Amino acid sequence: MCHTSKVWHIYHLSEKVNMTITKETIVGVIGSGAMGAGIAQVAATAGHSVVLYDNNATALDKAKNNLSSTFAKLEEKGKIKSAQELMGSFSFSGSLDGFANCGLVIEAIVERLDVKKAVFADVEKVVSDTCILASNTSSLSITSIAAACKIPSRVMGLHFFNPAPLMALVEVIPAIQTDATLIPAAKQLMLDWAKTPVIAKDTPGFIVNRVARPFYGEAIRIYEEGFADIATIDWAMTEIGGFKMGPFTLTDYIGHDVNYVVTETVFQSFFYDPRYKPSFSQKRLLEAGWLGRKTGKGFYDYTQGVAMPEPTKDTEKGNIIAERIVAMLINEAVDALHLGVASAADLETAMTKGVNYPKGLLRWCDEWGAAKCLSVLDKLYDEYHEDRYRASVLLRKQAMGNKKFV
Repeated sequence: MCHTSKVWHIYHLSEKVNMTITKETIVGVIGSGAMGAGIAQVAATAGHSVVLYDNNATALDKAKNNLSSTFAKLEEKGKIKSAQELMGSFSFSGSLDGFANCGLVIEAIVERLDVKKAVFADVEKVVSDTCILASNTSSLSITSIAAACKIPSRVMGLHFFNPAPLMALVEVIPAIQTDATLIPAAKQLMLDWAKTPVIAKDTPGFIVNRVARPFYGEAIRIYEEGFADIATIDWAMTEIGGFKMGPFTLTDYIGHDVNYVVTETVFQSFFYDPRYKPSFSQKRLLEAGWLGRKTGKGFYDYTQGVAMPEPTKDTEKGNIIAERIVAMLINEAVDALHLGVASAADLETAMTKGVNYPKGLLRWCDEWGAAKCLSVLDKLYDEYHEDRYRASVLLRKQAMGNKKFV
């Protein structure tokens, strides 16, 4: 494997413990599901020895076989030199003791705060004081997870996107306790893993899962009101909006057990702000076990032989749908910038690299003009009288001053 002498130094604030990450650093991953195994693949491909842990032996064996098969295919295509060498860099462990020599451990397990806190506390009993601990949570508080640790300054968020080997974006999230030097070091490490890192404030949903909520929520609201069916809304967002997938196709692809739970978590974490309110339509799918493609039924029916519904290709209606949803997305991005969730550049990168939006939302606002976006939102607010449609104060200021973001 390729090794370099590059070293990233991190100092624990209170004890001044020198933490270093090099290519020789052993990386541990908690959880051998699709995300955990994907992160492990990324770390191994970047030249690290990797310890993959799961307390479920069947899941761990499945991950091992899948990784072996993936590396064999990549070698066959000439994308890696040796599948055998990469598999040789792995250790598969059913015990947390396997992390004893790790310098970085990344958690990728169920999105439950109580479970994550318990696991971090247990891992800390095994690893050295210089080991960095990271969570792959998509929306939970990194600060809360760090509070479960004796050395909270070494805890941070590293949120990869699924599938981790293919998706470039990684959200790097410091807790309020995180050593300030850890973040630039982690950002550089992600660059060396051939990823595109962005820095996000520790707020619910970070960047992507906060800003993207209206793509799903407003689409479902339009459907529930009977303005258009799901096929027509998906058509409007792909053909007119320029998105690669419509909101209903995408939620079925993600899985409602994931997408709905993130929406509910963000809603609760934002003190029940109506902008993030979940829908009964999606909750009922979850309750029925209709999780989308993986169960054969979600918003769409994927049963073999069942024809997909055809959209009503009404351009006027399609424009209304796309304009309404895009205005809501722009407002979220602008408000995230206003509240210091991320820089303008990182917001643009996150939405184009993390969820493949056709363009950055701040740039989209500039192309429309802030006044147009504000007009769409204010009309919705006047109609509904719901805080869901309140415009960000920054958007209002931009419109008044006829200013641009990028």
